[in-house]
Amino acid sequence: MDDSEPRTKRKTTTEAFEERAANHSQEGYVLFLYVAGLTPRSTLAVERIRAICDRYLLGRYELTIIDLYLQPEMARQAQIVVAPTLVKQIPSPMRLFIGDMTDEKSILHGLQIAS
Repeated sequence: MDDSEPRTKRKTTTEAFEERAANHSQEGYVLFLYVAGLTPRSTLAVERIRAICDRYLLGRYELTIIDLYLQPEMARQAQIVVAPTLVKQIPSPMRLFIGDMTDEKSILHGLQIAS
């Protein structure tokens, strides 16, 4: 673009940033939650992640729950050795969260979701 083009065709830095932010807020999430059976810790993790996703990502997420006892090969392929573990595949960068998922603030920060 040269300086002779009308101003309406150019985007300011602020406009470009706001457009990227709007697109980011509509971005879908792909999450995998690895659990170890129906232990209280695993059950709590499932409940917490589902609640967070329903509250902050409604209609914009895909959550797959993988039981290490029932699907050990999937855990092996993903190199998961501790449960519960939440893996955020999309959007980049990939993130891992380990534990019962009770620290909502930390999870929201790691998922890059403004609370």
